[in-house]
Amino acid sequence: MYRVLTALLLGLVLAGCSSLPDSLVSSNEKIVTDYGNWVNSAPEEVSEVRLGGVIAKITNLEEKTRLEIVNLPIAKDGKPDINVEPEGRFVAYVDGFIDPVTFAKGRLISVLGKPAGNESGKVGEYEYRFPVLNAEGYHLWQIKEKLIVHDEPLSMFPCRSLYCREVNYGPRTGHVVQSVE
Repeated sequence: MYRVLTALLLGLVLAGCSSLPDSLVSSNEKIVTDYGNWVNSAPEEVSEVRLGGVIAKITNLEEKTRLEIVNLPIAKDGKPDINVEPEGRFVAYVDGFIDPVTFAKGRLISVLGKPAGNESGKVGEYEYRFPVLNAEGYHLWQIKEKLIVHDEPLSMFPCRSLYCREVNYGPRTGHVVQSVE
């Protein structure tokens, strides 16, 4: 009995940790979440897209906002993977005004929307063909950094008392871990 309750509780906790934000949820079972699949598919094959990446440019138009996004693959929870190389660019149109300070260049975003063909544009002086989607939902992400410090053993018998931290044993090594939240 306790095992079943524990397994159920653990399942609920894990499901809550890896779920999509409400703005990215879709009932479409054939949603495309891979940039390459979307770009290489026939227009009639794709009815809905969920992609993510880094905002490269934002332009507020009269009744909508144009977001140019450098694509990064997304996980099942919709978070862009910051540890891989970008796969291309796409444009997402969002109805209404969105603030360029909040949606600044370099912010991570995931977008849910309907494909809307292609448009020509430039990246610098390079002519580029952007796949386009009309956004129905979006979510901005943050990159959190955590410092992991490694204690280096100074002897065969490391100190295990309460007073060990009062003595400065010298510099420590460590590394920064980045995660999307």
